[in-house]
Amino acid sequence: MERELVTNKKKFLRIKILHFVNDLSYILIGIISAGFGLKGFLLPNSFIDGGVMGISLLVSETTNISLSILIVFINLPFLILGLSQIGKQFVIKSIIAIIGLALVIYFIPYPIITSDKLLIAVFGGFFLGAGIGMAIRGGAVIDGTEVLAIYLSKKTGLTIGDVILIFNVFIFSFASYILSIEIALYAMLTYLAASKTINFIIEGIEEYTGVTIISDDSEKIRLMITEKLKRGVTIYLGKSGFRKIGDNLMEFDIIYTVITRLEIAKLRTEIDKIDPHAFIIMNSIKDTKGGMIKKRSLNK
Repeated sequence: MERELVTNKKKFLRIKILHFVNDLSYILIGIISAGFGLKGFLLPNSFIDGGVMGISLLVSETTNISLSILIVFINLPFLILGLSQIGKQFVIKSIIAIIGLALVIYFIPYPIITSDKLLIAVFGGFFLGAGIGMAIRGGAVIDGTEVLAIYLSKKTGLTIGDVILIFNVFIFSFASYILSIEIALYAMLTYLAASKTINFIIEGIEEYTGVTIISDDSEKIRLMITEKLKRGVTIYLGKSGFRKIGDNLMEFDIIYTVITRLEIAKLRTEIDKIDPHAFIIMNSIKDTKGGMIKKRSLNK
């Protein structure tokens, strides 16, 4: 028993270390990408972004204080807030990420890529967004806006998206007043490019769809999914709710499977062959782990 406990502790420690190293690799890639977006595109051309990064860029542009210093100090209150809202491990990783980005900006001489304003806004936002997204996948932030949004959404009736939008409206308004309306408009474009890239990085390249199927021919559909599509299924026991008082509720199997969006048409076709009246519910899934997500042979 004692030996088993020691073995389990070693196993858990190994898993924890592997996950931490994996998270750090995401954060490192994020730092390098964000640094490239900032120094290769935005900073040399006096462009700004939304969020805490936008505030840092705006203050740096108007006061000549080093961006490396501003990134750390402006994010500090948000990290303190994150300690109570998210957790200690998140804050530790975020401190590593933010200080790492500050050092990269200060020491690495990135080349200036272009002076074309449209390219600066789009690709500056893209690389900055990719960096923020990779850091988030590593369990950290290099922009504390979302921490504030989570906190305020709990205290008010606003959603996280609403808080971020209002926050950025103030930033872009100040930018139009202090710098120019043109720079503020390009900043909005930069923010849109960055936010879309963040969503793309976090949600993954391959989008999955969860499919729930209710049919009288559930066994035939189960076999079709496992044998033709080579996908895993989960069977739930369900009851029909459309009954009068005193009537026995009819029991049936509910099939649940996860497929890629490219397989939706094929699944629908195969289900229609078996039961054209099957009730099908589809939900988007951001990410998956484990199970028979990737195709595999049933003989293995």
